[in-house]
Amino acid sequence: MGFEGSTLVDWPAYAKARAELGAQFARILGYFEEDGVKSVAKIEDAMRAQNAAAMVIPAHTLKGESRQFGAEPLAALAEKIEMFARDCVERRETPDAGLTDVVALRPLFQQTLMLLQREANPLAERRGGGGFGRRQTFGRG
Repeated sequence: MGFEGSTLVDWPAYAKARAELGAQFARILGYFEEDGVKSVAKIEDAMRAQNAAAMVIPAHTLKGESRQFGAEPLAALAEKIEMFARDCVERRETPDAGLTDVVALRPLFQQTLMLLQREANPLAERRGGGGFGRRQTFGRG
């Protein structure tokens, strides 16, 4: 999934979550990272074991937590995996056909998490000013 940074996160939703969570934001984002790493691993393990039922809860968890931070593409992929796994359980089928989505999940999670963490960094708040913390090219010669 070739998403650019601007499309991975709904920044107004992120800003709303940050405002609502206040001082707890960094801690909750840390929980998102911990839970997300575990959820992705559980989904991958379930795929290797051909166990669709074991994919449902971690995909559901990742979906909800991703939406909390405005990570809509990640939430959508997690939801797709969740719904696919639920269908497999109902039809008593193995989740083979969902492999492509499961393989795409980890890199999307990692890329999204990197953006969320970068934006949460207190130095990122200064970026609108004079480019603090960013490489600038001024006619140094």
